Amino acid sequence: MHPVYLDYAATTPMRDEVRAAMLPYLSDDFGNPSSLHRWGRRAAEGLAAARATAASALGAKPSEVFFTRGGTESDNLAILGRCRALHAASGTTPTLIVSAIEHHAVQDAAVSAERGGEVRRVVLGVSEAGQVDLDALDAALEAGAAVVSVMWVNNETGIMLPVAEIARRVEAAGGTLHTDAVQAIGKVPVSVVDAPVHLLSATGHKIYGPKGTGLLFARTGTTVAPLLFGGGQERALRPGTEDVAGAVGLAAAMRLVVDEQAVESERLRALRDRLEARVLAGLDGVRINGGSAVRAPHISSLGVEDVDGQALLMALDLEGLAASGGSACASGSTAGSHVISALYGADDPRATVRFSLGRTSDQIDVDRAADVLTRIVSRLRGLDGAA
Repeated sequence: MHPVYLDYAATTPMRDEVRAAMLPYLSDDFGNPSSLHRWGRRAAEGLAAARATAASALGAKPSEVFFTRGGTESDNLAILGRCRALHAASGTTPTLIVSAIEHHAVQDAAVSAERGGEVRRVVLGVSEAGQVDLDALDAALEAGAAVVSVMWVNNETGIMLPVAEIARRVEAAGGTLHTDAVQAIGKVPVSVVDAPVHLLSATGHKIYGPKGTGLLFARTGTTVAPLLFGGGQERALRPGTEDVAGAVGLAAAMRLVVDEQAVESERLRALRDRLEARVLAGLDGVRINGGSAVRAPHISSLGVEDVDGQALLMALDLEGLAASGGSACASGSTAGSHVISALYGADDPRATVRFSLGRTSDQIDVDRAADVLTRIVSRLRGLDGAA
């Protein structure tokens, strides 16, 4: 049987159109965009065009887009940079409010800032239905000088958080809202006009663009302190010679997935629902993690009773099926998922397997995934019973 890749939430292959857009800036137009000669000018033109393309995909202005080296850097720059800017302006310690199911790039940055005395951290509970504790949010916002970070789509379960409603509350309280939109762009409509966030993070490798590329949207008037120093690139917010080819590839990928989003999302939703229906029909003791919430269409997270999670993933791999136990950024960790713990409690006994769908996924793939999972779980449960 041919191998089946169902781990698109971890990373995606680069599209041919993206590679073609990048190639000139890896060869003839290789110049440093800060240089004044013709090679530098051509590179600068490519960088400016990429900034405009990425901005248009979000509904932003080109001046509000800053290129980074990935989503993790963008998250850190948004959170730590905004908190430090507020502290410098007011002399007070900002309140940093994050949801309990944020990506580690947000969670770990918040914990580090709290330990360093830079912020007062507040964690918002999130229910299985994707409901954020808005009363706790309102109470925390009353402290003033608040930065809120709530992801658009959760990377492990696909749960969509109510970013637009949270944006309204944060704006009314005079706070700053950051959203990690890494798993949202190209999967659901993302607009900084419809959801007036102040800061937004994105990355290329989740949307068929190059790895090591990302951006930070910073709304005009939102001051962010740099975390790196040594040059004036990206208007001194992210110094260092720009990766023009990477920026061009990121922008091209964004434009493609945003243009295709409506049609592709419906296709992926149908495949996800088919996968889940076949699994639930074939196995007892399976839970759709976040199944009662509004979810993005490309992620199916399953909680499976009476099996070992690592044994399950290893068996899937041996069958040529790529899936994950949760976030790829926690690979190799034996600790349980903080997302599943937040939703179902730290003592939840189920193994988690995440299937995530993409451009090449089809009905044959999801049917095979459901059949293989059913067979493996049945076998593992039989072995445990025999023991």
